[in-house]
Amino acid sequence: MRTAVVTDSNSGITKEEAEKMGIFLIPMPVIIDGDTHFEGQDMTQDDFYTSLKGGKDVTTSQPAPGIVMDLWNQVLASGYDELVHIPMSSGLSNSCETAMALAQDYDGKVCVVDNHRISVTMRESVLDAVFMTSEGKSAKEIKESLEKAAYDASIYIAVDTLEYLKKGGRITVAAAALGSVFHVKPILTIQGDKLDAFAKVRGMKKCRHRMAEALQEDLDTRFREIDRHRLIVATAGAGLTEEEAVAWKNEIAEAFPGMEVYYNPLSFSISTHVGPGAIGAGICVKNRED
Repeated sequence: MRTAVVTDSNSGITKEEAEKMGIFLIPMPVIIDGDTHFEGQDMTQDDFYTSLKGGKDVTTSQPAPGIVMDLWNQVLASGYDELVHIPMSSGLSNSCETAMALAQDYDGKVCVVDNHRISVTMRESVLDAVFMTSEGKSAKEIKESLEKAAYDASIYIAVDTLEYLKKGGRITVAAAALGSVFHVKPILTIQGDKLDAFAKVRGMKKCRHRMAEALQEDLDTRFREIDRHRLIVATAGAGLTEEEAVAWKNEIAEAFPGMEVYYNPLSFSISTHVGPGAIGAGICVKNRED
């Protein structure tokens, strides 16, 4: 059996990386002043953040069913017997539920993973899936393995400005105003289905320190029985400069010597809600041999 791996750009995997690794990638749509663009396809990072900072009306959407099915059909027509599709968490978007409904017309050839992840931890799931295909695992086996390990991960995101959470209706106008006056920065977390409040901190410097503490707490509690070589720590950011991205990655790497640490930009879907300047860090268990 030849099994293909399909995911979307919420994983942080770029078109170039997907082509190199043999992954089939769906670019997530972003709607700017009524016009639909696609991440990494006709909309660059610079263009996106220029629109976001410039006050344009920016919203997100799930991929159109036709786009998803067209890609599946192309994959199955190109010599693959089946595919495993890894969308963003069902708790954050309807794209997972939609894909599962579409898959019912494919006679078991399409297995959709409800993996409860996004961004860097979702990326790790996709890489685990690619490894499992190289070992000859079926789409069904990969789905079962990824869903079993879905909660072996944490993400923390610190928001630099409350404007975009306010715009998305996630906080009140009054709370946003008070937060701006007192320089309060919320830290959000994803440890499962939804984006939840984790902490409120004064200033981004303290946010970075608190997120490093949260990762250490996870290491000391939830992941204390896991060998360190099976754990990956990753950093992320929304519209950071190259220097800012390197500095954030290095700060976390210094806090966790000997552990694998990398940086990935946050996807357009996430950045639309948390705003430019947001930074994130995640930890998860790696279920593959590199």
